[in-house]
Amino acid sequence: MRRREFIALIGSGVAAWPFAAPGQPTVPVIGFLHSASPDGNADRLRAFRQGLKEAGFVEGENVAIEYRWAEGQPDRLPGLAADLVRRSVAVISTGGSPISSLAAKAATSTIPIVFAFGGDPVKFGLVASLSRPGGNVTGVNQLSNVLEEKRFGLLHELLPSAVLIGVLVNPNSPYAESQTSEVQAAARKLGQQIVLVKAGSEHNLEAAFAAIVKQGAGALIVASDPLFNNRRDQLVALAARYAVPASYSQREYAVAGGLMSYGTSITDAYRLVGVYAGQILKGAKPADLPVVRPTKFELVKLSNRFFGALAGARFFFGFRPRLLGIGKQ
Repeated sequence: MRRREFIALIGSGVAAWPFAAPGQPTVPVIGFLHSASPDGNADRLRAFRQGLKEAGFVEGENVAIEYRWAEGQPDRLPGLAADLVRRSVAVISTGGSPISSLAAKAATSTIPIVFAFGGDPVKFGLVASLSRPGGNVTGVNQLSNVLEEKRFGLLHELLPSAVLIGVLVNPNSPYAESQTSEVQAAARKLGQQIVLVKAGSEHNLEAAFAAIVKQGAGALIVASDPLFNNRRDQLVALAARYAVPASYSQREYAVAGGLMSYGTSITDAYRLVGVYAGQILKGAKPADLPVVRPTKFELVKLSNRFFGALAGARFFFGFRPRLLGIGKQ
């Protein structure tokens, strides 16, 4: 092979790991399975690699990573997971949706799996318990999908004059029912009226915002969901265009110009997935690694002074705020 052709091959990612010299052990390979696409997940990938580095592994040096992205098409996940199993990867790391983890678990009962998602892994049948996972699966429970009541309360506190609050939910999400019930319970406690609006694809988002405004909602809570997280810039832009102050599940929304967010650190969850994957490469068993749950939650919002200056201006949030109020709870 010519030198130029070899360099092109390396750059294309086809040659994803160093060649082992005769007599030397081969480099272990991690499979990375995600329900979304690389776009919008660069920070999480960096955090995942940082976790691996903390465990003593550096991509391209002593570990290789095979990436498989479903590009928002969940029906592709079983095939992608099966492909990683055929390649005999040492560990499979999953993210973006519980469907990724379920696909990986259905594909193998022997290869260790490390997940990161917001639902309850026990209810989804991934682990026997959080403290003793059992089997070949463990990971990080981000709790992002069980905080809708808290987010609703914070939004109500910030905008007490909003007579009607919209709730945007993905009806195709496995969390949709529990998220809706949680918000409805929170609304009853506060005596707050809500309107539920559904969007099952990126093509429905514009119509969802139009419906929210038509029904007179003065604020919006966007439920935590991989579909929405991958379209956060679009959602923030729509909130600005329709002049609807909104609350989100991840700080990236607020950094992009959204009113506020409340949740756990997603990047730290992916870092911990990297740490666990590295520990497994060193010999740890998934059954002996308890599922990690966050203990700190991050509230990110416009500063009170900045927010107050906009309060009488029909809420326009189509900017990237320079001042953010950040707190741990």
